[in-house]
Amino acid sequence: MAGRAAVAAWLGGDTSRAVTTTAVRFTLEELADVAPGNAVEVRVPPAGAVQAVAGPRHTRGTPPNVVELDTATWLGLVTGRLRWADAVADGRVHASGERSDLSALLPLQAARERR
Repeated sequence: MAGRAAVAAWLGGDTSRAVTTTAVRFTLEELADVAPGNAVEVRVPPAGAVQAVAGPRHTRGTPPNVVELDTATWLGLVTGRLRWADAVADGRVHASGERSDLSALLPLQAARERR
């Protein structure tokens, strides 16, 4: 419940480090639940990282499919406040590898902004 509360607080304008970190970790866990696997590493420094998306398992070194972005961009994407294509075009998302396009998975259901 703390994760959902943190996402709601972030949507309400609370950008404190504790709220943001909790919201990011909760949504990264949700992504891993929605798209289980180890083909893509999603990095949201300094809050967290997760491996998700079905495909070849990666075990050593830099994974071939990496998505890296800041906390505000990640939370914007998972809540639906920001579109994947816009974030990529603006250079706010650094994505490499053939499986790194997460647009079909976002926004996340549990984090989606209620309108």
